[in-house]
Amino acid sequence: MIYEPLVTLTADYKAEPCLATEWAKQSDNSYLIKLRENAKWTEGQRFTAEDVRFTIDRLKEISSIYSYNVQHVIGVDIVDDYTVKINLDGEIPFYEYQLTFPILSKDYYENEDFVNTSKNNSPVGTGKYKIAEVESSYIILEKNEGWWNREKQRTIEKITVNLYSSIGELYNSFKIGNIDLIATTNENLQEYIGTIGYSSKELKGREHTFLAFNMQNTFLARQEIRKAISYSIDKENIVSSIFNNKCFTSSFPLDYGNWLSQGQDASSGYNMEQGKQILVENGWAYRSGSWQKTENYKTQKIGLNLLVRASDASRIAVAENIRQQLGNQGIGINIVQASDEQYNNSINTKNYDIALCSMTLSPSPNLTTYLGDGNIAGYKNEEVSNIMNEIKNTTDENVLKEKYTRLAEIYKTDIPYISLYNNKYTVAYNSGLVGEITPNWFYQFYGIEEWYK
Repeated sequence: MIYEPLVTLTADYKAEPCLATEWAKQSDNSYLIKLRENAKWTEGQRFTAEDVRFTIDRLKEISSIYSYNVQHVIGVDIVDDYTVKINLDGEIPFYEYQLTFPILSKDYYENEDFVNTSKNNSPVGTGKYKIAEVESSYIILEKNEGWWNREKQRTIEKITVNLYSSIGELYNSFKIGNIDLIATTNENLQEYIGTIGYSSKELKGREHTFLAFNMQNTFLARQEIRKAISYSIDKENIVSSIFNNKCFTSSFPLDYGNWLSQGQDASSGYNMEQGKQILVENGWAYRSGSWQKTENYKTQKIGLNLLVRASDASRIAVAENIRQQLGNQGIGINIVQASDEQYNNSINTKNYDIALCSMTLSPSPNLTTYLGDGNIAGYKNEEVSNIMNEIKNTTDENVLKEKYTRLAEIYKTDIPYISLYNNKYTVAYNSGLVGEITPNWFYQFYGIEEWYK
């Protein structure tokens, strides 16, 4: 609301212009970006390409939550006052989704120690609100009358950001009505703020937990075994028994509300009998409590190791739940608890059968980690490879939707992974706050200019 990025995201995680009006991928590792010509800093100076280059240079020098966004930038060329070319050290699919870092004013911050400068008490931005007052316990924002977007009317004249030294103080202040909105991943929020006097939106968070199958494994290279495992895992049981329903089951890495994965279930579903039937149809027989098959005069019994981080008690509980569920189906699972270093080495060297993984999702729809070259599972599919190459070079929304729908279909059929669950992200707000409140984990304040109390 104070600073603005080049690119922002909609409530369904679609990239849309902000300080950048358009962008184009010029080559595998360069983007040409046109900038907004009517934006000004709150002190009245023009926003220009110099500010963009200055910001990227600063982010590469300091430790920031936005440093990740620019880690692959090797240079910024200024074409003119309102055009920049960003050069990367390699191809980054959908790099525009990383242009979501706030832009700083070069004139205001040049030659300043940005981390410690006193100018942070009165920063200048290009956003819809500006800082009017800073105290030890609060910050007051007021409307930026020079904001470039004249089309949006702002009902809220003033916003107070309260600062607390502990989370307990924050929750107590919310309960007595001193705060109108909070956002948190705290699974036990109701224990602190109760259940009355407020409304809330519970959303699928960005922590995605899934099983990765090592496609080089003798058993897991067989599609029927991967399918049987998928049919034999009750995700609802995991979420209810281990997390007390404080997570959401998941079927696909992008099914958290992303515009490219809406209304599509990429999970095979829980069906023990269907899992057995698939094995029988492929020549497996259930004997003495396990599935067996004789090929080339050699009998094999399905038995697999499940890799899990020893440092994460909840994941160990999930692994044990999966072991029991698959054991009931006659699929033997041995849990391997590894140190963080051992776990990472096993993933990198593909020295595992099944791995219980968790990943913090990026706003980008890039699925390279799951389906691209060198993916976690070692999964290869010619059609998938072709689609991955097509989608990284198109901005046609209809084409993207079509291709991502097909990727989800293949994910459901081939089962290189089993998406299990996502954490829960909660936005709680005072019942007296009126307006369309449609948050996501990227941004909580969509449409704030039309809210009122």
